Parts: sequence; structure tokens; C-alpha cells
Amino acid sequence: MKIFKRILLVILVLLGIAIFFNYPKLNFISGYASKNLASSHFIAHRDYSDIINNDNNMPLIKLAELSKVEGENVTASVYDLMPRETVCREGLGCALITDGYDATIKLPVPRRSILENNLPFPYGNSGTKDSVFTNINYDGINNAINGVLSDYETQMTRTVMVIYKDHIIAEEYIEGFSKDTRILGWSMTKSVLATLYGILEYQGKLDVTSPAPVASWKNDERKSITLNNLLRMQSGLEWEEDYASISDVTKMLFMEADMPSVQMNKEAIAAPTEIWNYSSGTTNLLSGILRDQFKTHQEYVDFPYQELIDKIGMNSMIMEADIAGNFVGSSYGWATTRDWAKFGLLYLHRGNWNETQLFAPEWTDYVSRPTKNSDGVYGAHFWLNAGGKYPDVPRDMYSVNGFQGQRVYIIPSKDLVVVRTGLGQEPLFDVNKFLGELSAAIN
Repeated sequence: MKIFKRILLVILVLLGIAIFFNYPKLNFISGYASKNLASSHFIAHRDYSDIINNDNNMPLIKLAELSKVEGENVTASVYDLMPRETVCREGLGCALITDGYDATIKLPVPRRSILENNLPFPYGNSGTKDSVFTNINYDGINNAINGVLSDYETQMTRTVMVIYKDHIIAEEYIEGFSKDTRILGWSMTKSVLATLYGILEYQGKLDVTSPAPVASWKNDERKSITLNNLLRMQSGLEWEEDYASISDVTKMLFMEADMPSVQMNKEAIAAPTEIWNYSSGTTNLLSGILRDQFKTHQEYVDFPYQELIDKIGMNSMIMEADIAGNFVGSSYGWATTRDWAKFGLLYLHRGNWNETQLFAPEWTDYVSRPTKNSDGVYGAHFWLNAGGKYPDVPRDMYSVNGFQGQRVYIIPSKDLVVVRTGLGQEPLFDVNKFLGELSAAIN
């Protein structure tokens, strides 16, 4: 009996230790599940069961359960512990409710405009151009696409689009997804946020080489950090980007009401350009700095749509905001596969959209120029192949990357834009093989 009691005591102690160290994680598990359920349902119009069985079916997150739905509010919890509620707001997407949330405060809603003309994709929404190019090996294109779609259990590809010279030469969707399904771009949103700086610079309203206009930095070593340093993730500010633990990024995304403040309040651990450190907090800081460029909150929420998103007909796109009304530029942009492709085409055409210049052609060179200490894989909020990471892919390829393999690949030397979305990323999704085969099929 004594042995049994001792064993039971040891088990209880171990269980207590496990609960003590893992209970805080329940906040993030419930938070992720709640936010993803709400956004995927109300923005992408997918069924809760589909989201739970697929998108939320990942380690730890799958422990969470849908607890309650009230209107457009969604609550998830883990065995009824640590419930987290998400609220969805017109034009601003969905956001986790944090301490101090006041439902009576109404944030401005972005004023949208819908592109209406009789032009085909990409400059309009009246169908697609039907063309055959003699320099394209269509069997090679089809084989490359079949290679990433046929093995869903491994590569988990959902949508694929290949565009050559503004023509859609391949477009495929798995069951449950279509050309009208919005896709969460995750960190692809970073590139959209950065583009707003290129537009402002082209309009003569800022200079990215100037010091970041952060008042709290003016009297310490952070005063030398420039907008360029932030765009290149080389500010030297402290940041931990670890999604498997309670880290800076998970606390920001699932606990903070005002996300730009998190990176803003971090200390410098190195001089600017000394280190390269990927940071979602940096992008949200840039979102906060962007907000300060306008006199009113209404102007801030209108700007991305009026000067970029709706201007190129990405009418499906929604940039979600945090509870305080800041765009979560690090992670929460939604758009259809075709509209993500339009963003890639804007860069392929060096900022020119149907004879309208949105940003300077040189901005394309800027974002695709390797950042010091990034080993040639990162530019300014865009990913690169400059260092030959993908040996069978042209070196001039640069891309818009997001969690779980959301990608927009831009290959200027092939006049090519490729979009791939899904739930599996490298090494499950073989980027080199896929893009290498597509590139080889175009002579």
C-alpha cells in the first residue's frame, strides 16, 4: 500500500509540474484555434468542421475545441480551459479579444472600390485570355503541377496557378477550393505591407533611408535605426520568432491588443545591419509607423485599398486588423489565388499596372537585392534565390512567402508568376523540383 501511495504521489507531482509549465500554452492554443476558426469561416466561408479537421489539425492546436458561436464571435477552449473569444468586424476581419476590449468602440471601416471593366484577367474580371504559346512545353507544365497535386497527404497543396506573359496557362484547385476561395497568406502579407512604403516613397511622402520615426527611440541607441533597416529585418532589435513556444511572436499574435508596440518596446542587441533576424514584430511595427503617416485612422485604413489592393483589382483581399485597429501586416492578409497572382504580376511589371505606375521601377530592384548577413535568401520583406538555394531555378527568382507554404514566385527571366497555396511547406513541398520543372518547360 505504501508503494502504491508513493507511486500515486509521484504521478500527481509530475502531473502538477506538467500542468504548471503547459497551462500558459493553453492561452495560445485556444487563441490560435479561435482566431483561425473565425477568420476561415467568416472570411473564406468554409465550414467549421473542415477547418477543425484540416487547418487546425496540427500538434497542440488540435486539442482545442469550438466552444461557442454567437453571431460573428467564436470561442474555442481546451477541455473547457482557457477559453478565447474572437470577434469579427466589418472590413477589418477577425481579432482575438484581449483584456480591456470595449465593444462599444467602433473603428473606421475601409472604403473599398470594385474594379469594373470589360478586360480579361489580370486587368479585369471578365474571364481569361485563351492563348497557346509555341515556346511552352505544356506537358512539362502539367507534369510539374500533377507532381504537387497528386500526393496531397505529403505535399498538401490546395491551389496552383501559373501565369506567363499575363496569361493563365495552368490553374488547379483541390475539392473544396475554387477561384473564389480566399486564402490566408500568413507572412505573404508582409510583402503587401512593405509595398505600401514603396508607394509612399514614390509619392514623395517618405524616404526609406531616413531614421524610423519612433519618438521613444530618439534619445537612445535605437535612434539610428532606419526604415530600410526595418524593411530588411536588420534593425538589431531583440526578437524571438518561435511558434512552438511562448515567444515574442506568439505573445504578440495571441495576447496583444496593440501589436506594433511589441517590437517598438524591444531593446537593441546589435547595431543596425550587424545581424539579420526575421521578425514578425518588425512588420507590425512598420504597420504602426504607417498609421502615423496619416492624420486620421480612416485615412490609414483606406490607404492600402485605395493605392494598391483595389487599384489592381485585388478586390477579394482583406487585411485583418488587431483589436486596436492596426493592420496585422505580419500575418493576416486574405485573397483568392488569382488576386495573390495579381500582386506577383505587379512586381513582374516593376510597379506598372495597365499603364499606371504605383511605385518606382527601382523599388523592385530594392526589395530583391540581398540583405547583408541573410546568406542571399532575403531582400526587403521578400525572399530570394540570389544565393542559389534552389539550384534548378533561375537566380533572379524572388518570392512572397507565408507559413505552411503559401507562396507567390516571381521569375522575371521567364516572364513567369507562380502561386502555390496549401498546408505543407519545405521539405514536404519540393520547391526546387516544382519551379525547376516549370522553368524548364518555358524556352
